[in-house]
Amino acid sequence: MPMGEVPRLAREVDGVMLSSGCVLCHEGAKLVLFVTGRCRRTCWYCPLSRERKGKDAAYANDRRIESPEDILAEAEIMSALGTGVTGGEPLLVLDRVIEYCRLLKQTYGPEHQIHMYTGIAPDEETLRRLSGLVDEIRLHPPQEDWPTITESEWAASARKARELGFEIGIEVPALPGLEHLEAILPLLDFLNINELEWGDTCAAAMRERGYETEDGLHNAVSGCRSWSETLAKNLKVHWCSSSFKDSVQLRERLKRIAGNTARPFDEITDDGTIVYGVLESAQLPGDFLPLLEEEGYERLGDRIETAWWLLVEHAADLPGKKEIVERYPNGGMIVEVTPV
Repeated sequence: MPMGEVPRLAREVDGVMLSSGCVLCHEGAKLVLFVTGRCRRTCWYCPLSRERKGKDAAYANDRRIESPEDILAEAEIMSALGTGVTGGEPLLVLDRVIEYCRLLKQTYGPEHQIHMYTGIAPDEETLRRLSGLVDEIRLHPPQEDWPTITESEWAASARKARELGFEIGIEVPALPGLEHLEAILPLLDFLNINELEWGDTCAAAMRERGYETEDGLHNAVSGCRSWSETLAKNLKVHWCSSSFKDSVQLRERLKRIAGNTARPFDEITDDGTIVYGVLESAQLPGDFLPLLEEEGYERLGDRIETAWWLLVEHAADLPGKKEIVERYPNGGMIVEVTPV
């Protein structure tokens, strides 16, 4: 039987107790609001990309934020039900966090759930400034603080956050020493353990410690799950696998975006990508134009985008280059191009 009390504000999803923010993650309904790449800590396992690490730039999902309205545009595209504020270190740009969260709450109402990740234990003044704007705080104490966690600033911050009505938890990667965090569980609503992941910016540090990836297809570090096995039996503790992030969280978010942005002739796949046909030709057979108009199409000079199956079905009669394109929705990354 799982150990520990039932989490205060958790919800059961597929037999697992999840925090409010994790429920939205599971549904792909969380806007990822990256507020800065700056951070005062130098965690050896940090997977942040070189394009963002150390740079004071903000993104809503993958859209660079030039104005606050860009946040709302991205939220609308995916019909976001909540937002995860992350970085870098969000508390280094506290005024920016407050501005963005206030905009989201004013636009979508108090039911728009906002959770924030931080590697700084927020004091009472900071917590009061965030009150009513951020609903859930996810603390990220460094590994060296875990053995004395209950006497640390993290414990004091968790107590004060709970007093002020925040949902409060800890989120850390799977590393040796996780068992020390069991002592602080009574002060928390949840503890999330993320499967340790290999990244370009932390690859050298991983090799120095003798870590290897589980296989050639995924970034998960081999054996890291064993460090969390005892702790993960507690109802407050949730193991978040690398494969879940890749195959569930991202897929569900893409599906939401595709449902809002796909053209009538785009086919939405089970993975949330879209598939369409591309025809590059200056001349078309006269009897093909009515078919295009019936199925829908978009013309860009000599380039025509339409239903992929239409090109396959009539390939022998169509001049010019013909391809089937699979890509992320809303003009996102191209996954595959197949000649017809």
